[in-house]
Amino acid sequence: MWERSLVLSAPGKVILHGEHAVVHGKVALAVALDLRTFLRLRPSGEGRVCVRLPGVGVVRSWDTPRLQALRRGFAADFDESKSPSVEQLDTLKEFAGIAAGASAPESLATLAFLYMCLAISAKYGDVPSVDILVWSELPTGAGLGSSAAFTVCLAAALLTACGAISCPLKEGESTARWTEEELTLINSWAFQGERVIHGNPSGVDNAVGTWGGALRYQSGKITPLKRVPTLRILLTNTKVPRSTKVLVAGVKEKILKFPAIMNPVLDSIDAISQECQSVLEAMPANPSPEYYPVLEELFDINQHHLNVIGVGHPSLDRLCQVTASHGLHSKLTGAGGGGCGITLLRPDTSPLAVEAAKRDLCACGFECWETNIGAPGVTLHSSSSLNAEVLHALSKS
Repeated sequence: MWERSLVLSAPGKVILHGEHAVVHGKVALAVALDLRTFLRLRPSGEGRVCVRLPGVGVVRSWDTPRLQALRRGFAADFDESKSPSVEQLDTLKEFAGIAAGASAPESLATLAFLYMCLAISAKYGDVPSVDILVWSELPTGAGLGSSAAFTVCLAAALLTACGAISCPLKEGESTARWTEEELTLINSWAFQGERVIHGNPSGVDNAVGTWGGALRYQSGKITPLKRVPTLRILLTNTKVPRSTKVLVAGVKEKILKFPAIMNPVLDSIDAISQECQSVLEAMPANPSPEYYPVLEELFDINQHHLNVIGVGHPSLDRLCQVTASHGLHSKLTGAGGGGCGITLLRPDTSPLAVEAAKRDLCACGFECWETNIGAPGVTLHSSSSLNAEVLHALSKS
């Protein structure tokens, strides 16, 4: 029987540079966004596993004997290095009453929860009777890694409750993180959860959620950057919906139509990512203000390139104009065509300028957050380390 309550969190992610070019073998830099998903796990004395995800309207519970019987029906076929099979997912959908082709966030989140719960308990011993509540600062469907933050939290909580990894938070500590070996295990199970939700994900989002900081991604290879600074940003959601698939196809079409024109643009985006990596890695040892104009200029150049390859949008142009009127530099992040943009804030940016920029962005009908990138990965918290909003959200019984 699991006897203590846990609260843990994982960050979202933004692409700093290299979106779209990464599809064509170029370098992308992904960074941890300090808008976080929080999970509270506490013992439940009722022989039930309960999960509540208020952000997507899920409240489900199952008797543990039913879950154990379901798991036995699967045979010992679960492993953190194996993709969930179509048969396994079909069985889980039937068990949970989820329609065969369902793609709504609440269906996929429930499915990922059931799969991870059964798979982890099959390998490491029964998942005890627990009550899990998940609350997030991240908007869903905005390309900010909300599903990976969820699966990273879930993997860490279930592995801890099953005894597969330690519970590193000591008495009197406000936060704690797991060992490198334990983080690797968390990441591999979180990746399986992402596979349930997305089918064929890159693994970048869950790696950022697990390790935090920043990482480099190229042709399937993920490399965490050694030390990176925490940078202040504004994150703005234009709320303009877009299809990543359509935007990616449009870029491919342009490259095929004008290879001699478009390939140098992709090479230039690749060089921006590499230059930015060099700057980020140099900053912690020498926190000089002269790095910021370089980062700002890289934002500006990359934003122009993204417009050239056809993934801009009038809403993103507006975002860039509004922030430029306050002396700030912005670019789109992720798929483009709407969606989100990021604005770099220097350490000496005046709070008045930041507030004025936020006010003007909200007046455009956008949603705006002041936050950090380069945030820590999955973290265990004591109650004293949580702010009032998080405590309130997690105190709902």
